[in-house]
Amino acid sequence: MQTNLVQQFANTPEGREAEAILRACVHCGFCTATCPTYQELNDERDGPRGRIYLMKMFLEGEPVTEKTREHLDRCLTCRSCETTCPSGVQYGRLVDISRALIEREVPRQPRDRWLRWALARVLPNRHLFGVLLRLGQLFRPVLPPALKTKVPPRKHASPWPTARHNRIVLGLAGCVQPSATPNTNAAAARVLDRLGITLVEATEAGCCGAVNYHLSEHERGLDRMRRNIDAWWPAIEAGAEAIVMTASGCGAMVQDYGHLLKDDPVYAAKARRVSELCIDLGAFLLKQDLETLRVGRDPGKVAFHCPCTLQHAMKQNGVVEQVLTRAGVTLAETRDKHLCCGSAGTYSVLQPDLSQRLLDNKLKALTVDNPDRIVTANIGCQMHLESRAPVPVQHWIELLDA
Repeated sequence: MQTNLVQQFANTPEGREAEAILRACVHCGFCTATCPTYQELNDERDGPRGRIYLMKMFLEGEPVTEKTREHLDRCLTCRSCETTCPSGVQYGRLVDISRALIEREVPRQPRDRWLRWALARVLPNRHLFGVLLRLGQLFRPVLPPALKTKVPPRKHASPWPTARHNRIVLGLAGCVQPSATPNTNAAAARVLDRLGITLVEATEAGCCGAVNYHLSEHERGLDRMRRNIDAWWPAIEAGAEAIVMTASGCGAMVQDYGHLLKDDPVYAAKARRVSELCIDLGAFLLKQDLETLRVGRDPGKVAFHCPCTLQHAMKQNGVVEQVLTRAGVTLAETRDKHLCCGSAGTYSVLQPDLSQRLLDNKLKALTVDNPDRIVTANIGCQMHLESRAPVPVQHWIELLDA
């Protein structure tokens, strides 16, 4: 694809990276076949190829309208198009870059700005989110039905193991997971303990930076990444063998620390090392002896939902299914595995109507084989699916823990 970026962008690091991505696109249209929003809306501008043209026009100096922004906002950043693309176009990076530049050039309406500001302040703040969630859970019985489904019931964690092993791996508590699904990391710690591995959470580590970064607050997101690196670094120097991610949304971001901080003279080398150590829990367990992890109590037929961040960003499609199968879990048949459930970070709040349509599609695809439960690998997907699923929804590691 030929490009002619205006000087305003052409001589910046972001502009040069965006231009390189644009030039890799051969506008073949294969991506439209696997784009959830294109499949739902049948509008070229709501598919990757059309959005690439919109971003190209902006970077070449064409005016940006509210309609342009609407089509870009509708993008889930699920990156299914990247899995399909024969040219290796890094669409996710292009969208992150373009959205941030448009945010600076074309201010949003006050209501939209306030909502995005509130999400960027509440969700990454573990303690504030926890307090607000607990209040919602206390008043859940009297909430209107539409709001009630948004508040997950309160969950409790199993006890963390007390044994200390020579093998140490790091984990990330994150921001939403500790209060919304506290048993996820506890279950992971118990499973790893059975393998002779200790899972350690660095107390100073918090949000992975994804919420702020994907809401175009790049500097705030980068600062959260630096804080996590500082929190993990002593353990890394002491010999921690991996950073094991139990939320694929966080894993997708942490694996990009090295690229996003490559120009930071203080953090570049450390960020690269952190990304090298980052691994999804399923991929980590697949390298271990799983004989001791066979499930005892039959969980019934299980439908696995592979989050977009796991299959398209972390490139781990099929890995968790292998772990579960080797552990003796009976997997149900599902359809359209490549399509997003509609959670997509803050998408379910910012694009509620389209998010619910995608959720309908996903639940139908997950329940075609009448499963007894649904399991997934990301906190956002888990909460979104749980809001309307006809069967229980949980993190897949809880099956192995049980």
